[in-house]
Amino acid sequence: MNLDTDLVSNIRINLSAIERRTSTLTKRRSVKKEYQAAWLLKAISLIDLTTLSGDDTAGKVERLCEKAKRPISLELLEHLGLQQGEIQVGAVCVYHHLIKEAKKNLPKNIPVAAVSTGFPAGLSSFKTRKLEITESIKNGADEIDIVINRGFVLQNNWKKLYEEVADFKKAAKNKHIKAILGVGDLETLRNVAKASMVCMMAGADFIKTSTGKESVNANLNNSLVMLRMIRHFYQMTGKKIGFKPAGGISTAKTVIEFLILVMEELGDDWINPKYLRIGASSLLIDIERQLYHFALGRYANKEKLAIG
Repeated sequence: MNLDTDLVSNIRINLSAIERRTSTLTKRRSVKKEYQAAWLLKAISLIDLTTLSGDDTAGKVERLCEKAKRPISLELLEHLGLQQGEIQVGAVCVYHHLIKEAKKNLPKNIPVAAVSTGFPAGLSSFKTRKLEITESIKNGADEIDIVINRGFVLQNNWKKLYEEVADFKKAAKNKHIKAILGVGDLETLRNVAKASMVCMMAGADFIKTSTGKESVNANLNNSLVMLRMIRHFYQMTGKKIGFKPAGGISTAKTVIEFLILVMEELGDDWINPKYLRIGASSLLIDIERQLYHFALGRYANKEKLAIG
């Protein structure tokens, strides 16, 4: 849709109401036993299994892809009454130069997401950032995680932000783009809300909290703000936009809190990989440990689990 600066300018945030909502959420809602196991299995299917470190190698990505295809062990699958192949992650997320390695080691039904546009700062030249998208798609990327220029948000330059994301969307052609806001750098939740709305107006298919490299990443407060913007956009346009919390979600308990938040704010329609992804690297290990405890009555050492 066209940029509506009046709508963006009129966005308001009630911080105390947000904090009250998120603090009571975890107290009012809890899931135990087989219900917890079911939620955790669902969470696995939503994970963008990620490696974005300076020491990433082809071998590391190959191991990650094996984990993506078989996120829980055969022994555990048998105890849970599941078949091999029933559970897999939502996607694998890597740097540009490792896209081909990921594609080589994954089946077609597991997409490869590439971080692009000057990740993580998003401050390379615009021409370079746009070219990264084109090159990543040529190398086989199915999805592109773009980084917005946070300076445009801090300067309230919504026209520039809109044009940037719209150009990135055009460069990506028919591939989904996830706009990374970098919430830890945006200073206020009001800025988070405004940036979310502008990115959706410009054509982002997902809005994503963070790169995982900021001091503040995904939490329930900034996620609630983004989910409310997604709901408002859906009410205005009838278009469903995806949500991807990333950074700091490393335990089974935390991921269930995020799933409950999404379900209560947006409903069951969003609890699937088409509209919800969770950017994580170490989360899968803790989920597997909790499922192991549910199935066998004891916790497994991390060394017992693949890529532990």
